Amino acid sequence: MIYLQMIESEEDKVKFEEIYLKYKALMFYTANKILHNEQDAEDAVHMAFIKIAENIEKIDALDCPKTRSYIVTIAEHKAIDIYRKKNRHKQNEYLEEINGIEVTHDGDNLLTKSILNLPARYREVILLRYYHGYSVREIAALFDISLVAASKLDQRAKKKLKELCEKEGIL
Repeated sequence: MIYLQMIESEEDKVKFEEIYLKYKALMFYTANKILHNEQDAEDAVHMAFIKIAENIEKIDALDCPKTRSYIVTIAEHKAIDIYRKKNRHKQNEYLEEINGIEVTHDGDNLLTKSILNLPARYREVILLRYYHGYSVREIAALFDISLVAASKLDQRAKKKLKELCEKEGIL
């Protein structure tokens, strides 16, 4: 087990082995419930065990609810990290939804209508940044512009959106 190489004392190695045998199935179940993908759940459990190995000295009793909660929480957090990473950038949605030509929206959400009334470049920045979760640095790379220019574009898009929202009576 590669995890044991991270642990120095023999006592902690034995403790880690017991944790591994006792909790691996529960950790996998927890991660798979969040990710709905066995390979991703295995990755989450692996990353959780690395975290546990790094913090093995914080674990006292193996059978107490506090230890179980700690281990399940680590597995959940690692699964959520993987989930966020996988769902952060949805390229197909970007290409189809905000191509700058025509965007439609059914409904009466005033904020959405204001976003749709933005100039195409501003609308793209707002959607990439706040809907799809791209950073300003990533937007700069997508638009092939400098970080400063992307930051300024983001600032101008927010300013224009604020003006449109005030006009619509949202703010």
